[in-house]
Amino acid sequence: MTRPLVITDCDEVLMHMVVPFAQWVDAEHGVLFRMEDASFAGALKRKECGTPLEAAEVWPLLDGFFRTEMARQTPIRGALTAMAAIARHADIVVLTNVGPDHQAARAAQLSALGLDAPVIGSRGGKGEPVRRLLDERQPSVAIFIDDLAGHHHSVAAEAPEVWRLHMVGEPAIADKIAPAPHAHARIDDWAAAEDWILARLTENIPAPSPEIA
Repeated sequence: MTRPLVITDCDEVLMHMVVPFAQWVDAEHGVLFRMEDASFAGALKRKECGTPLEAAEVWPLLDGFFRTEMARQTPIRGALTAMAAIARHADIVVLTNVGPDHQAARAAQLSALGLDAPVIGSRGGKGEPVRRLLDERQPSVAIFIDDLAGHHHSVAAEAPEVWRLHMVGEPAIADKIAPAPHAHARIDDWAAAEDWILARLTENIPAPSPEIA
């Protein structure tokens, strides 16, 4: 058995993203971000007429933000302190869907804030990359943290032994997002989340395997 492993998302878990992104698309692209439900793409509307952006228009905006505007992001309250405490008990890997193109910039962003952890810039569901990490590292226990319910479903299907924590650390959208049904817990505050994570690490046992629909 090797050291426990915590696999965490970045945006809205470690770093604020939607608020600086909304400020940028408003100022630079004439787009309003108004999240009324769990749909990120549906929250983007043209200021001049109020029509939603097409799905094909959303990724270029996200790509542009991550390419040039990551300096606008700031840490979620308590995230870095919690990561420092967790690192005394487990290895940490940041698994973020910014894609390979922005992986190095994300690693540099977090390193500048004192979090020197491996960063994987993935695309799509996170179940497969989590499974690969488990197979490579063979941790005694593993915990996955993400703000998107779809990733919890993906991880539950591919790596059911992983404990899954649903966290939406951005207060501006947390109440718009329902608890992920395939997560073991929903906690949006890092002080409480740190306690929950450390308890799972202390127990050092795999998560119970659910039936995945």
